[in-house]
Amino acid sequence: MMIQEFKILTVTHKQTNLSAIEDFVLKAADEVALQERLAHLKAQFDLEELFYLPTCNRVMYLFTMSRPLDAHFAGHFFQFVNPALTIDTLERIEDTALLLEGEAAINHLFEVSASIDSMVVGERQILGQLREAYDRCLAWGLTGDNLRLAIQNAVISAKEVYAQTRIGEKPVSIVSLAVQKMMRNNLSREARILLIGAGQTNALVAKFLTKHDFSRITVFNRSLEKAEQLAATLGGRALPLTALAAYREGFDCMIVCTGATEAIITPELYAQLLQGEQDKKLVIDLSIPNNVHRATTAAFPMQYIEIDDLRQLAKENLAFREQEIAKAQKLLAAYIKNFPDALRHRRVELALRAIPEEVRAVKEKAINEVFKKEVAGLDAPTRELLERMMTYMEKKCVGIPMKVAKASMTGAPVKQKQPKQELITA
Repeated sequence: MMIQEFKILTVTHKQTNLSAIEDFVLKAADEVALQERLAHLKAQFDLEELFYLPTCNRVMYLFTMSRPLDAHFAGHFFQFVNPALTIDTLERIEDTALLLEGEAAINHLFEVSASIDSMVVGERQILGQLREAYDRCLAWGLTGDNLRLAIQNAVISAKEVYAQTRIGEKPVSIVSLAVQKMMRNNLSREARILLIGAGQTNALVAKFLTKHDFSRITVFNRSLEKAEQLAATLGGRALPLTALAAYREGFDCMIVCTGATEAIITPELYAQLLQGEQDKKLVIDLSIPNNVHRATTAAFPMQYIEIDDLRQLAKENLAFREQEIAKAQKLLAAYIKNFPDALRHRRVELALRAIPEEVRAVKEKAINEVFKKEVAGLDAPTRELLERMMTYMEKKCVGIPMKVAKASMTGAPVKQKQPKQELITA
């Protein structure tokens, strides 16, 4: 296997809109159907090995084949993936998809695994997705030794990037930043939390709340059914949004994110929710536009966290992460440079795998066939000595090509043991 035989066809957030990526995903009703479609794809294009990685902002097909990769092949490939693609899209496939081979393909794989190529630089989720996708393709018999080596090196290099750089530091998601600020307020695990809204953002907030063992949570939402679904994941309770004005149990923290186009937490409503409590509350507003009225933030003592501040901090943190990209690329470059040697080393290992059995077979044939009569005439001690000598020779004959192969890979000379010199005396 030569490095030039590694190929990648990929469509990412950098080449097209996120909604368009779906057009290049292999559609299947379930896992069984997906396995069948991938196996058919591999057979249709006579691919030696195939790895498939779909995520929310990319779809990658990594495979090995000896033929060159060009736009003609890519067009037919994606036509098989999605027959509904237009002729114009297929004819201009290089405007949408990246066609990579050889070192460029390996470089892209390593940058994806290290989250350099991600929409959010430094997010480690992609590494887990890559490993899960590989395990699935391996279990389905789609990958072999060469892609195993490529994925293994990609994972190892990514781990070094995360360990040796600060690319994963400083949160850049709005929700994680909000929760981080919330935790800095030293809220008790028994704090009374009002979660107003049960959409995607607050669903993410709920995961953090569960992770940090908050349990006294009340979810309000226009749709009671959605509120109940979210509350069930939190071990909390659900109420319709219309019940908010009648809520009389007080709170310590309020997290608001609804689809309302105007502020819903007015000074009057906020005063009712306080139930006469005078201590400073924590209020997190993740809505666009803000759901907490400005008059409310001005009238009451509170630690107010709004989305505009979080977005600015996320932008600053992302800029910090991007400064680490150069360091990460330098680390990856060393792995990419060594990958062809790793391939050659593996090829030699596979070629030499049969040597021990072959040498053992020669020894057995010599004793039991070629020199059978002579060996039969030996007494027991002599025969035992002969077999010990043959076993010694067997081990040495196996070891010699291994040493030579290793030396050829590293460029080091093969060291030969010098025979002991007899001491000459006058």
